[in-house]
Amino acid sequence: MEMNNLIRSKASNKMDSHMLIELIFVCFFSFATLFLVRKAARQFQLVDRPNSRKLHSGNIPLAGGISICITLSYFIFANHLKIDNALVFLPLMVVLTLVGAVDDKYDLSVKFRLLIQCAVAVIMMYLTGNQLESLGNLFGFGPIDVSYASYVLTIVAVIASINAFNMVDGVDGLLGSLSIVTFFSILILALVNENHSIVLLSALTIAAIIPYLLMNLGFLGRERKVFMGDAGSMLIGFSVIWMLVSISQPSTTDILGSGVRPVTALWIIAIPLMDMAAIMIRRTKRGASPFEPDREHLHHIFQRLGFSPIQTTFSIFIISGLFAAIGVIADLYRVPDFIMFYSFIALFLGYYLLLSHIWKVSAYLREKFGIELKSENVLSIEPSKQGVEASEYEKKAS
Repeated sequence: MEMNNLIRSKASNKMDSHMLIELIFVCFFSFATLFLVRKAARQFQLVDRPNSRKLHSGNIPLAGGISICITLSYFIFANHLKIDNALVFLPLMVVLTLVGAVDDKYDLSVKFRLLIQCAVAVIMMYLTGNQLESLGNLFGFGPIDVSYASYVLTIVAVIASINAFNMVDGVDGLLGSLSIVTFFSILILALVNENHSIVLLSALTIAAIIPYLLMNLGFLGRERKVFMGDAGSMLIGFSVIWMLVSISQPSTTDILGSGVRPVTALWIIAIPLMDMAAIMIRRTKRGASPFEPDREHLHHIFQRLGFSPIQTTFSIFIISGLFAAIGVIADLYRVPDFIMFYSFIALFLGYYLLLSHIWKVSAYLREKFGIELKSENVLSIEPSKQGVEASEYEKKAS
């Protein structure tokens, strides 16, 4: 109860009427921009076409990411005096969005995309000093200061965040809803820790995403549907890691040791992070590229179990919200870092083991509960690549 009162007190002081009005205006601006970009995307053939992995119908404009970028660019520039290092964040965000848009159109190589992401991380560190300096007391033996390794770890963190949110974008509404969970969690933590810069930046980002989410889910009609595209997932992944590093490093804490602990970030982005890590491990074990696309992500698993796309999105949204809530509450109540870390590792191991046997598990659950696999949820699988479990699943699914 005391913690709730604290959050309400901070919210009432910072989220004043002027800011709320501005956020409403951001939503309307984002809506207008989305309609314009959607039309332009069709003209330039910047659309997502159905294939063996993408089971949607028709060519869908990849307008979400560009629209959000335009909206944020306008309002971040208008508020650049209130947002720390805004004039560094803004061009880096724009560059990543443009690279993502080009990738959406021409399918850039993985090496080139990683090179750009690495360069953005280096520029971020060089111009702002925004980098991982401490990992907190992860193992219970004292704080881990990474010293010179901070450069490498920050680059890895930037690349991991960008690609985690890119890989999770596979079902209508999923990337948008998980993004809102993440940015809302960051907003709460920044609010409690009085980081006004991140409060404003996270609130602006949420307001810019909401119109996209509504159109992506088809609330304005299926004919107005849009996708985020790599442009949007790169923008979101970079924005997430920028904010998390900004609120979790020693420069943002006071002498009493308050502030957001780095381990909290693992819980806030638990679903995208675990899904990416588990999939990349499985791909590497079977000799494939970690970045090779497939249909083994968490949302594909839900669809194998007979969930519709909207049911899949809602289920993963709830799970992600639960994990994020655990992280936020544990951080606010100062649960020791090592307990949060070991708990997350246990959670990931359980997730990985479940994923490793998901062919058998999903077939068993479908048989036990009489779940019929809808035709649009049947996956195109190459047993030679997926292994024996895939073949067994296909036999039971037929």
